[in-house]
Amino acid sequence: MAFSADELRVLRRALAVALHPAPLQDEDVQDCLFLAESVDEAVREAGRLRAFLLADLARYREALPGSLGGYLELLREALTAGYDPAADDLAALRALRRNPAAAELLARCQVLAERSVRARLARVSQATAPPAALAPSRTRLLALPGGRAAADEPKPKPPAPTERPVPKPSEVFPPRRRPVPPPPPEERAAG
Repeated sequence: MAFSADELRVLRRALAVALHPAPLQDEDVQDCLFLAESVDEAVREAGRLRAFLLADLARYREALPGSLGGYLELLREALTAGYDPAADDLAALRALRRNPAAAELLARCQVLAERSVRARLARVSQATAPPAALAPSRTRLLALPGGRAAADEPKPKPPAPTERPVPKPSEVFPPRRRPVPPPPPEERAAG
């Protein structure tokens, strides 16, 4: 996002007021409100542009392999704008990996997709982690009154495991005995 010289002047005044509170003139308040509206409109426009780009990318992906050049160009543009490649993009690029440009883009998309998955997993694990796991270490708080006494108390021992030990595979699946082959026909007739 680029700001004009006037918008930068308004932004600088707003930051100065935020750091050193002082009464604002009506003109400054109006300028700040106008700048906020301009930023909001730019964000909305960026969202509309992103939606259009992603819809266009999906159309080109559906028309592959005939639209290879346009698809690769749009995908590069989307990746530059912060798009995380979807499973459909990875599948399309895998099918086109004989093309050197598609193979290069596939390698880039695999790295980005893996990074995205790791970030989502980290957010999920942080959201589901117990609060104690998120709290910083409290070793420095032992000097507080009552802190050392709490540290000196004996800690409860974990209960002894009551589960049976896991059996070995040979205990669960005993070795097979080879079947005894039937006697040859001569011995059967004699018997």
